[in-house]
Amino acid sequence: MTIPENLEEFSALVEIISTLRSPEGCPWDRKQTHRSLRPTFLQECYEVLAALDSGDTAALKEELGDLMLHIVLQVQIASEAGEFKLGDVIKGISEKLIRRHPHVFGSSDVRDADEVVRNWADLKKAEKGTEQSILGSVPEELPALSYSQEIQHRAAQAGFDWEDDDGVIDKLTEEVREFREAQGQEQRTQEYGDLLFTLVNIARRQGMDVETALREANRKFYLRFTRMEEVCRERGISFGDLSFGEQNILWEEAKKSIQEQG
Repeated sequence: MTIPENLEEFSALVEIISTLRSPEGCPWDRKQTHRSLRPTFLQECYEVLAALDSGDTAALKEELGDLMLHIVLQVQIASEAGEFKLGDVIKGISEKLIRRHPHVFGSSDVRDADEVVRNWADLKKAEKGTEQSILGSVPEELPALSYSQEIQHRAAQAGFDWEDDDGVIDKLTEEVREFREAQGQEQRTQEYGDLLFTLVNIARRQGMDVETALREANRKFYLRFTRMEEVCRERGISFGDLSFGEQNILWEEAKKSIQEQG
């Protein structure tokens, strides 16, 4: 097989993937379908997010490449089936960007980024028609926290939102009370969902991304817990044999150690 000369060109990637899908190409690549690629496609998206969270630009470069591979492979599969071609994808997103930025490519004026976001939502609604719910295009496959944040954001854009943060905090207090008073597992689960939903609302109003916040909290817990395990090994003691009070003392020690390292 001939290897493209200039591997920095996007066309080289397209040619390589086309070759991999050819009869003389790779058996694994040839057997892939839109659906078979779904799990690994989703995994690559999360790996991009992990690279962004870590601030590792070398990792980000690599993960974006893996994600681009999936995109071009999906397009190649579609092209072979006569569904659409790469040019159709590029043309579609180019037209959308021009259409959704009339303040750049047209005569409209905007005051700030917030107005750009509002205009984008209005233009999107006009394009899709009024019969569809403004929540209808939010993918249900999103993680539950991200889905919650997005549907609350869209509802707020339509004017369905608290006047100030105090109202949401009061709602949070109410949800905590209802959770504590819940009877039975089913009711506790429902009330816990309401509590999470309200916490997401607070994050949205504060401009925080809930998935990022939780990933960072998970990472912090992971570092502290594994440091506790490491200390136990160094001291020749079993973590499981410690009382909860002793474990908490070790937790504070691990927390301080990691803060000093950072």
